[in-house]
Amino acid sequence: MPKAQETVLEIDLSALKQNFEYLKSKLRKETKFLAVVKAFAYGNDADDLALFLQDLNVDYFAVAYTSEGVALRNAGVTKPILVLHPLPVSFHTIIERCLEPSIYNTKVLKEFLDVATYKNQKNYPIHLKFNTGLNRLGFAEDDIESIYSKLQGSETIYVKSIFSHLAASEDLNEKEFTEHQIIAFKKIADAFTKVFDYKPMLHLCNTSGILNHPEAHLDMVRSGIGLYGFGNSEKENINFKPIAKLKSVISQIHHIEKGDTVGYNRAYKSAASIITATIPIGHADGIGRQYGQGKGFVIIDGKKAPIVGNVCMDMIMVNITGIECEEGDEVIIFDASHTAENLASAANTISYELITAISQRVKRVIKK
Repeated sequence: MPKAQETVLEIDLSALKQNFEYLKSKLRKETKFLAVVKAFAYGNDADDLALFLQDLNVDYFAVAYTSEGVALRNAGVTKPILVLHPLPVSFHTIIERCLEPSIYNTKVLKEFLDVATYKNQKNYPIHLKFNTGLNRLGFAEDDIESIYSKLQGSETIYVKSIFSHLAASEDLNEKEFTEHQIIAFKKIADAFTKVFDYKPMLHLCNTSGILNHPEAHLDMVRSGIGLYGFGNSEKENINFKPIAKLKSVISQIHHIEKGDTVGYNRAYKSAASIITATIPIGHADGIGRQYGQGKGFVIIDGKKAPIVGNVCMDMIMVNITGIECEEGDEVIIFDASHTAENLASAANTISYELITAISQRVKRVIKK
């Protein structure tokens, strides 16, 4: 068996390129591509991945918060960066670091306009977020006149794009709802163009929108989870390759007798003699307590080893009875074959939650 030394998240850039090229193959040549690299590029490594994607000629990047955009600028990212959920306290920083804010209500619009005016900006790019059914952030169509009244005659800022977010594009049972969102967004775009007398860039599709709703690709698409190797369906997953491999090592092996207990709160009581292995990864590393009590598992020598008892902060114990292994052997938490999606579903959650939770204390290794 392969030997290991520590817990490591290996990131495969060739898989990232493969996923990017597959998504690009779905688009018209003129449709721009925005890479979503928020949350450390979905728990991977935002700086290295963004620089790699920049070399692949991605057109745009998106982050959730201003601090994430600043980190990308510090790393050397020069492409436009959309901040999806900026807060007014960060508006000065946004302008200083040439980031582009999503503006989602009249209060935020007024505050950004005030800051941009104070900083003597001219034609500073903003992006207007419209709500078409997700009901999370965004203007309503009825707000267009109010937006126009605030921007009329101003040369301080200009609307570079208007966009919305699909709520259930991965669920074909919700196709009618998604189509309603697409129609609503196109109506908003038409109304905006009539009032403002120009057409900003339009974007609506996330990864599943790219795959399931080509009629809505418009001027640009946004992809996050697809870049990192997940197609949100069994049909599409075969076309993607997960870019991350989370692996660890067997620190110690224990022989547990019938009636013995394992871990905190004596949560596991053995009904027979078993063998356990202790692995240096726990809920402080992103493997939450919901994976305990046999729901979650790791792979050792190609076989599933279920988690025994409660997940500890820094360790898990797994049942290795019948598995040939020894201390120092490699342990796979997830990889391209035994995916994060499979592990997440065992605990009734989703791949997004698992991969974005991987702690920054876990060592990242970029495979070029």
